[in-house]
Amino acid sequence: MAVQYKNAQVFNGHEFVKTDFTVEDGYFKNVGKNSNTDQSVDLTGRFVTPGLINVHTHMTIPADPFYWTSRPQNTVSKTILAMQNLKEALSVGVTYVRDVGSTDNVDLTLMKLNLPDLPGIVGSGRALSMTGGHGSNKSGNPDDGTLEVDGVDGVRQGARTVLKEGVRNVKLMATGGVASPGETPFDVQLSEEEMHAAVVEAHHKGFPTAAHAQGTEGIKNAVRAGIDSVEHAIFMDDEAVELMKEHGTFVVPTLVAPRAIYENPDHLPDFMVKKARQVAKAHLTSIRKIVKAGVPVAMGTDAGTPYNTFGHWVVNELKMYLDAGMTPEQVLNSATTVAAKLLRVDDYVGKVDNEFEANFVVLDKNPFDDFSAFEQAVAVYRKGRRVVNRLDVK
Repeated sequence: MAVQYKNAQVFNGHEFVKTDFTVEDGYFKNVGKNSNTDQSVDLTGRFVTPGLINVHTHMTIPADPFYWTSRPQNTVSKTILAMQNLKEALSVGVTYVRDVGSTDNVDLTLMKLNLPDLPGIVGSGRALSMTGGHGSNKSGNPDDGTLEVDGVDGVRQGARTVLKEGVRNVKLMATGGVASPGETPFDVQLSEEEMHAAVVEAHHKGFPTAAHAQGTEGIKNAVRAGIDSVEHAIFMDDEAVELMKEHGTFVVPTLVAPRAIYENPDHLPDFMVKKARQVAKAHLTSIRKIVKAGVPVAMGTDAGTPYNTFGHWVVNELKMYLDAGMTPEQVLNSATTVAAKLLRVDDYVGKVDNEFEANFVVLDKNPFDDFSAFEQAVAVYRKGRRVVNRLDVK
């Protein structure tokens, strides 16, 4: 059945413009035109954006550090957690995610199922980490969430392995991090040559790559290796910025990840809280450099890290991009068109346009005035199917 939505103020990538559009069989049709349909919905006074895209999530990790205290950890329980997290993402208008480190390949299973009441998924399966590196496999269980690899040949084999498992993005660990004991963001881990081997394999399949890279040298290694997106980018210098511009690298800031830790210190290890506080100022400074230089920013939150939920912290991430010097237009594009381009789904996701998936959000207020609009009166549609309704729309 075709449904026409009339009189909405629709974000077109630059501004909100009064636009009619039709949804049929899960896709946008007749955008900007009147059409004869059996049903119509009047959106006068309402604002419509494409569905948001969060390109850095961990769906099988609970933001609540006590979540597993009274629950068994197995594939079934992790899948239930992932579905709960994804439904929370929908509640603030996120209709597509990239998962960049899942256990038991739950993200790949849900991606293949393509369930209509969940966001679309670009899964990375197991991240590639050097032996003993960031997120390394401490249990020895092959379903632990990382694949330990060493040397150019080892990383190439690892990339081919996860591609065989069905990933649509290859995740690599270029540096240490904040949340892991015994390492710092400045620890250089997988080398430029090692990461390049994985990039070549992913690109042969037409898929992007992402590198966890927080320290300066590790960031440069990742960019020179041809990584598509640097995740976090906490400690940038001018050379790193110029390298990103030269290579066309995207940055996924995840500014809220350390903030969610240092704002909730009571039940977290002291080392983690201390490191989160230490990196926060440098992190924002680095993202300001990136924004000023015109490096593309794709919205990602690191959802699943401590207290970093899939809903509320998305809105905080958008607001922090304003603090980093982005305009409201740039912020909204970071979570729609730019994110879709990074994930290589921009030919059918990220716009209200003909033949694009009908993933969209109806808001009661203009988000350019306050991005909290995504947490307030909102209706969310995934492939034309209403999955959240806090507004009186059909």
